[in-house]
Amino acid sequence: MKILVVGANGQIGKHLVSFIQESDGLQAKAMIRNEEQAPFFENLGAETVVVDLEQDIDSIAKAAEGVDAIVFTAGSGPHTGKDKTIMIDLDGAVKTVEAAKVAGVKRFVMISSFDTRREAIQASPSSFAPYVAAKHYADEWLRSTNLDYTIIHPGLLTNDKGTGLVKIGAEVERGEIPREDVASVIVASLENETTIGKEFQVVSGTKTIKEAINSI
Repeated sequence: MKILVVGANGQIGKHLVSFIQESDGLQAKAMIRNEEQAPFFENLGAETVVVDLEQDIDSIAKAAEGVDAIVFTAGSGPHTGKDKTIMIDLDGAVKTVEAAKVAGVKRFVMISSFDTRREAIQASPSSFAPYVAAKHYADEWLRSTNLDYTIIHPGLLTNDKGTGLVKIGAEVERGEIPREDVASVIVASLENETTIGKEFQVVSGTKTIKEAINSI
């Protein structure tokens, strides 16, 4: 299975490409914003393609040619304004979903926010609400398609070393999770077809990732 990783140069994305390249039967295609980011992925043996998420749908669709699945793990980051939140976390995600349709790629994994329900938008601080709203509508857009989607809602992301132990469910208590473990959850989701058409929250826990994925 060949997987286009959108947002490959992000912190989750780098772990994900590494894990994909280490997995039997999986191969990564890293979508990056500029050529300077390529050496990291080339050293892993991964193919790279340079596309900015603010480009058009056809540009993203061209990047998706020849792949079997797309993972959207891009984000505008905490230090950008509402404009970039709209352009990357919402419009970039929607364009990537539409590009999957154009390219004929059915499998799509979306990395979302922990809680993207409307109640979560209303309950969020004013500085965070635009991000939750962007993720809410991106998730809604994906759900409305006939793509084989999985939506992953990770808890508070940390840069701690992954433990390989998680808690997964439709709704779990808020908690932290290392980005490394989120990347492992993505790989496990791609390898398990029972995750198709499902979404779940994930935080650090006591079950192995494989056990937790099998239980959803």
